[in-house]
Amino acid sequence: MRMHRSCGTLKKVRDAFRKLVRERGLACKRLTVSVKPLTPEEAIGRVKRKDYPIIRGKERIIEASVLGGKGQAFTDSPAGFSGTLGGVLRLPLNNGRNRALVVAAINAACRALGLASGTVHCKGGDPERCGEKIAEDILSQYGICRVGVVGFNPAIAAHLVQALGDKNVRILDLDEANIGKLKFGVRIEDGASAAGDMVRWADIVLATGTTLVNGTVDQLLRGVRKHAKEWRLYGITCAGASALIGLPRLCHFGRNY
Repeated sequence: MRMHRSCGTLKKVRDAFRKLVRERGLACKRLTVSVKPLTPEEAIGRVKRKDYPIIRGKERIIEASVLGGKGQAFTDSPAGFSGTLGGVLRLPLNNGRNRALVVAAINAACRALGLASGTVHCKGGDPERCGEKIAEDILSQYGICRVGVVGFNPAIAAHLVQALGDKNVRILDLDEANIGKLKFGVRIEDGASAAGDMVRWADIVLATGTTLVNGTVDQLLRGVRKHAKEWRLYGITCAGASALIGLPRLCHFGRNY
């Protein structure tokens, strides 16, 4: 099964947010949105591991400010934006640039309205501690099980392998520089072609929230629901989506501004 890109889930998130804006009486107000790309150090501070995608330059974090709240999103197509909330919500969702802008703005607004937490990436030693905590949570709740990870996060991958063993972890990624490489005893698989088999194999699927931005979340969710698999999204990118439409999320050290 090849991974197809679509944005049905993100459209549901945007529709839910538009409804919220109407209910809160904000639809007629000129709410300013500003978005800027961050440098790696601005985004996650100084970290020991140097194989995070943001450190290697494969992804960037963009940060939006809305109503005094801040929200971020990972993307491989970083761009700035200055305009109104209505303007950003009218952007077509046909490319990663626009999807990232919409997601970051919704995250920031949900934070400002008190609906979402952890909309800004953790820094320093917290990314490592987050990987450790995620592995501890899964082991405590499910015992030794098979975990399929969508999106290579070195801290999460390392701690899952340490807790569960390399035979119980599969990792998928879209970055050609990672595919086929051995990481912590696990060979990285092509996320575009191996997703279906991985979902069938796994007891739990743990996917980066960036799948909302790169357009792969819809097919992934169809697979986990079809096969009745446990699943979680992780990270800051899915903060608003989790709050608005109830997507299960893991993010232990995300920050609030």
